[in-house]
Amino acid sequence: MNQEEIKTLKERVIAVLKTIYDPEIPIDIWTLHLIYGVEVDVEGNVKIVMTVTAPNCPVAEVLPAEVRQKVEAIMGVKKVNVELTFDPVWSIDMLSDEAKAELGLDGDFGSFTASDFLY
Repeated sequence: MNQEEIKTLKERVIAVLKTIYDPEIPIDIWTLHLIYGVEVDVEGNVKIVMTVTAPNCPVAEVLPAEVRQKVEAIMGVKKVNVELTFDPVWSIDMLSDEAKAELGLDGDFGSFTASDFLY
């Protein structure tokens, strides 16, 4: 696989990641910044480093499995390795302003922070 094919395959992987939603937050895992890295090698193997919104998140086992399953279904992908990490720990601050607005987390919370409202 040449560099252009690797780039195209990575773009397809990212497009699929944008179709996977955290079941408790109505935003896809790419926009939530739960994906820390996507690597594609010359053989079509894909490595994805991801996190969940909290270590005790109820989907900590299910979500990586869904990612693996959907990425494996992409034509040209040989093998998928999904690595779950909590370094760095995900925080609401990782969201774009647009995502915060979509979740209604762009207002003044007084003595609270937006992260007080998630998990």
